[in-house]
Amino acid sequence: MTPAVFLDRDGTLNEDVGHLDRLERLTLFPFAIDAVRLLNQAGFRVVVVTNQGGVAAGMVEERFVIELHDLLQRRFAAGGATIARIYHCPHDPDAAIPAYRRTCDCRKPAAGMLRRAATDLDLDLSRSYMIGDKWTDVAVATQVGATGMLVRTGYGVTQEARPNRPPDAVVVDDVMAATVRILEQTGSL
Repeated sequence: MTPAVFLDRDGTLNEDVGHLDRLERLTLFPFAIDAVRLLNQAGFRVVVVTNQGGVAAGMVEERFVIELHDLLQRRFAAGGATIARIYHCPHDPDAAIPAYRRTCDCRKPAAGMLRRAATDLDLDLSRSYMIGDKWTDVAVATQVGATGMLVRTGYGVTQEARPNRPPDAVVVDDVMAATVRILEQTGSL
């Protein structure tokens, strides 16, 4: 079984622009591809897990989300980095679109996307990491025995300032700083 680094999408790999609904609004952080390439070189499978509430709200078509994820994988591949798989959750218990109105096990902070990836890709969750810009991302890691890290990009600075942060929370500046920390902890640097 292989360890993985799970990455949130908006605010972690790319600028959070609200509901990303057009390809031209996608702006990757300049260090994102390099961070994923370094993780790949250290033997980690990189998997993106993202809540896409805009689908449930009727603001973004699910087919666009899939198109965007195909583009992301191509961009990373062009930079020598591999995203093994991208999972998204389009559900919301209060969705405007009835087809997406449900309580599911995939909407973070639930851990369904990580568990599904572990099964699909033969991943060792106990040796894995989850990086995101919200405490819900860190909570997902805790549920599966992985290590969670909050980045200060996206909503991270606001989240860090909240009084009820998880005990022993790891907070870093961005996904590259998280990558360096992972590589140091695993002796891959």
